Amino acid sequence: MIGIKEIATYLPENKISNYDLLDKFNIDENFVKNKLGIEFRREKKQNQKASDLCIEAFRNLEKKVNINKEEIDCCIVITQNPDFNIPHTSAIIHGKLGLKESCACFDISLGCSGYVYGLSIIISFMKENNLKKGLLFTADPYSDIINRDDKNTALIFSDASTVTLLEDKPLLILRDVSFGTYGKEYDVLISKEYLSMNGRAVFNFTAKKIPQEIINLLEKNHLKDEDIDLYLLHPGSKYIIDTITSRLKVDKEKIPYEIYDYGNTVSSSIPIMLEKRLNNEKLNRILISGFGVGLSWATAILERVRR
Repeated sequence: MIGIKEIATYLPENKISNYDLLDKFNIDENFVKNKLGIEFRREKKQNQKASDLCIEAFRNLEKKVNINKEEIDCCIVITQNPDFNIPHTSAIIHGKLGLKESCACFDISLGCSGYVYGLSIIISFMKENNLKKGLLFTADPYSDIINRDDKNTALIFSDASTVTLLEDKPLLILRDVSFGTYGKEYDVLISKEYLSMNGRAVFNFTAKKIPQEIINLLEKNHLKDEDIDLYLLHPGSKYIIDTITSRLKVDKEKIPYEIYDYGNTVSSSIPIMLEKRLNNEKLNRILISGFGVGLSWATAILERVRR
């Protein structure tokens, strides 16, 4: 049985206030707080790359749990903004951490749906190859690709990283996962020279697709809303989360929104929220859902292990 044992996160100390950009983008405080739901964003140091952010998350993991690096069997990184096109960022992290040579390393190029995909991939990979301990990193330093004059992206995205420790004595396991892609609209969120986003198209996609995706997964597993203790949904913006919550007809208390202080961190958003709840014994079943760039989505049900 492979599952989540611990999670650690890293948010850069540098905070940028969206309130300082009101005049630049001709917006007001109500838009920032109640529609975007992002008051501050985090930005890495200019010389930091994805691997550097991952190392910071790993250092925070070491503060929470004793890790023998010789026991790490695989290291997987979810990023669409790697250190270099070649080699894979996981190999760079392998070298920086001094992991054993028999440690498997590879990257996953996914954005907002990446953490859910990543959990399924690393758990399946570890089970199939009889591995005992693995590290799943997320890091998407969007500050490297943001046009600071673009209202549609400059107010939203932030830098962060996380690392999830997976092992054979977990706290949470995957019960079921569902995936989807709508590649016909791949270009509504795309980076050529800079990141560009058609916000209306992204909103329409999430508002239409994600509530039904969640309902379908619950029905497939013969579960109802009362069987789910918490929903952790990728927080693209407050308006998106409010809309999904309304369409699901779920109690707002079960769908937290917490990115006022650090913004949309792409693949890191779900593990940042999950870290805070990992040891909450009252949460027996958590539904997580990531959606966005691709257009891609992935939804999973996590269940607490009782011993």
